[in-house]
Amino acid sequence: MASLHPAKATPPPRHSISPSLRASSLSWSASIAVSRLPPPLRLELHSPAPAHGPGNRQQSLVVCAAWTRRSRGEAEQRPNRKSWKQRTDMYMRPFLLNVFFSKRFVHAKVMHRGTSKVIAVATTNAKDLRLTLPSLVDDNACRTIGRLIAERSMDADVFALAYEPKKNERIEGKLGIIIDTIKEHGIIFV
Repeated sequence: MASLHPAKATPPPRHSISPSLRASSLSWSASIAVSRLPPPLRLELHSPAPAHGPGNRQQSLVVCAAWTRRSRGEAEQRPNRKSWKQRTDMYMRPFLLNVFFSKRFVHAKVMHRGTSKVIAVATTNAKDLRLTLPSLVDDNACRTIGRLIAERSMDADVFALAYEPKKNERIEGKLGIIIDTIKEHGIIFV
């Protein structure tokens, strides 16, 4: 836009770079001019004075992440709402190992959580195992069940399983033998 008063028009100022700010090399980082900026202002947030009374809530400046545990008040407002883990665990670890020990037999199966489809089953009550194993509940039978579950899971293209122990259940003894045998045959536990 042209100036209305030609006598007052001034040429644009020329900026000169001081020798200390000139690029010393041809790299891209050296082509950026370094400027001396004052330090940024420091902002301080003060929480409001606590409000007392039955209907007033005290506001806090804490940011809650989406995956944190719900507070008691939030859980009381929506008691039937599932947690983040409960909602996503079925999709993150879809194949679940289920093991049952009776006095006479050992049963194990792999299920898909979303569809409840049984992927692999092995039991010492099966006719071929019942006739070949000397004992249907000892450690050797548990190793056989673990090997069969691993082979049948791999045949169904399942290479990762999850096992959720029940409350106060330890992964030791016969259960530990089954899980270790499954791991030895190439199945990953997540």
